[in-house]
Amino acid sequence: MIHTVSHGDILEIQIANPPVNALAAGVRQGLTEAIAQGQSDPAITAIIIRGNGKLFSGGADIAEFDKPIEDPLPPVIFDAIEASAKPVIAAIHGMALGGGLELALACHYRVATKGAKLGLPEVKLGLLPGAGGTQRLPRLIGISAALDMIVSGSTMSATRAKELGLVDALADDAELLRDAIAFAQNVSEPRRSSALIVATEPEALEQFVSANARRLKGQDAPQACIEAVKASAELPFEEGMLKERALFARLMNGDQSKSLRHIFFAERTAAKIDDMPKDVQPRAVGRVGVIGAGTMGGGIAMNFLSAGIPVTIVEMTQEALERGVGIIRKNYETSAARGRITSDQVGQAMGLLKPTLDFGSLAECDLIIEAVYESMGVKKEIFSKLDRIAKPGALLASNTSYLDIDEIASVTGRPQDVVGMHFFSPANVMKLVEVVRGASTAPDVLATAMELSRRIGKVPVVSGVCHGFIGNRMLLPQLTNAIELVLDGATPAQVDKVHADFGMPMGPFLMTDLAGVDIGWHRDPARIESLRDAMCAEGRLGQKVNAGFYDYDDKRRPSPSPVAAKIIAGFAHKQGRGARQISDEEIIVRTLYTMVNEGAKILDEGIAQRASDIDVVWVFGYGWPAVKGGPMHWANTVGLTDIVNSLDAYKDRLGTDFTLSPLLSACAAQGRALDR
Repeated sequence: MIHTVSHGDILEIQIANPPVNALAAGVRQGLTEAIAQGQSDPAITAIIIRGNGKLFSGGADIAEFDKPIEDPLPPVIFDAIEASAKPVIAAIHGMALGGGLELALACHYRVATKGAKLGLPEVKLGLLPGAGGTQRLPRLIGISAALDMIVSGSTMSATRAKELGLVDALADDAELLRDAIAFAQNVSEPRRSSALIVATEPEALEQFVSANARRLKGQDAPQACIEAVKASAELPFEEGMLKERALFARLMNGDQSKSLRHIFFAERTAAKIDDMPKDVQPRAVGRVGVIGAGTMGGGIAMNFLSAGIPVTIVEMTQEALERGVGIIRKNYETSAARGRITSDQVGQAMGLLKPTLDFGSLAECDLIIEAVYESMGVKKEIFSKLDRIAKPGALLASNTSYLDIDEIASVTGRPQDVVGMHFFSPANVMKLVEVVRGASTAPDVLATAMELSRRIGKVPVVSGVCHGFIGNRMLLPQLTNAIELVLDGATPAQVDKVHADFGMPMGPFLMTDLAGVDIGWHRDPARIESLRDAMCAEGRLGQKVNAGFYDYDDKRRPSPSPVAAKIIAGFAHKQGRGARQISDEEIIVRTLYTMVNEGAKILDEGIAQRASDIDVVWVFGYGWPAVKGGPMHWANTVGLTDIVNSLDAYKDRLGTDFTLSPLLSACAAQGRALDR
């Protein structure tokens, strides 16, 4: 794992632990020995540490997470590196992340290629840099820049790092070792970051906390990061390190970090298909077809265009086609104006787009995704046409969010080529794709949909066929009970506040207004069979008309609506229901515990492969707070016995259709985590 090479009086230490040069126990032991070798050899005047392969180091070995870490510990090694009597230079290419950057910070100097990226992403796992990162980085680049980097967990370019003083010299990609050796030959003594004084910025911390208070609310790790960076300015290095380690230990044992680490591993596990033959190879996809240039179709197309994959997009009318293409271009131009992409990249993406009214043009595509109105009749008609037009071996995918993939596939002569690819709105932004496996979906078709989803930067999760698949099926009891709660006396604002306090991006009523109260409405104002019917009959269709369960001003800001309250009270009265006080606890049980119950049914039926897949769906598709780890992980944290008892206590208010999941009940009784 560690190789050493002498270049005259310079000792090169190479980290060789593919694929990311993780700082595993063997690497740490090898580094310790190599540093000692360099110290004891009188012919060596300086030491260079660099990574083999594509990067310097990706940091800690994830296989060691939640296990006792073997000696030598990273802080011990890094302190030994910094204590070296001979200059130690980190030669950085690719990426230096987490513990990898902390290793570089312990070195006396840093030389990086111009394309290198540096970052401390530990906060994304609910942790802080625990091997000196919060103490050494502020001493090199100052409080403000260090806070931005550590609390956000984002990466920094080597060019920017050079401007701040984190990197001492830039090198050409092909000449990193040469330039690092030249740099080493021109330094005479170590420069230890622990000996530097943090630049005085008395208002930096207060300004940072004030500016980010809303974004960081309720998150333990960012608050601890701020506290640790503050210690770098107020305490001697050794005391600051003790503070850092204490904060790290607290976070590591906290529920938030456990939840974030759960999601980290769950995302990677979701890529595995349990019964997939090992020799299955994905089909080649060189061009993608998209049917429908509306909000979903256009967003789906952008994912492939941004990944450099040509797209043929088909619409029924020239007006709809031009409008859809115009929105795609506008989205790209907005990203360019914000500095996220270049104008050249806008041109490249649009150059890969082929808009057409000719359905037959889809014959050249290797994957065709239907993204039209959610109607089984319409979708079956489209797939019947595709069966006649698409070339042999082409994947036929539906973006349906609820409908039966097997029924859609039944109108084709190639059901083995049909798969669901449910993107989430806005499709060019949201990361989740539910890949729906039909009864006849071929293994290589499923593998292709999964691989291609990852290729375009998505997080794919396999789902079986049922109404709503994983995510929307679990959403249904939440929305149903939210409606029942306001008919029982709660207000939309009260229900939404409970969800907001929980950490959801918005509550069920704000979400309903955003999506449209009239989704699925039969369009007959005289036919009022539900509260949503009553709202729609009065023109309360949601944000698009500034009137739904809330009133909205010209900037789409919501406020409680007396009109909506009157409609709710009137419909409740017709049902013979009287208003009563509703507790926050009841809202949690009826809107969140019922979701857990439905998730357990999905798991028991084999619709989801594993409980963690359900968590991935909700974190990446619906904004479930990652610090709570997804609904199934959260349920284990809350306690399955408490959830079962609470559901039982409120069963008379959960409707006659409610049934307790046998799996949830069994797991609670057996004291085991919720999984099948």
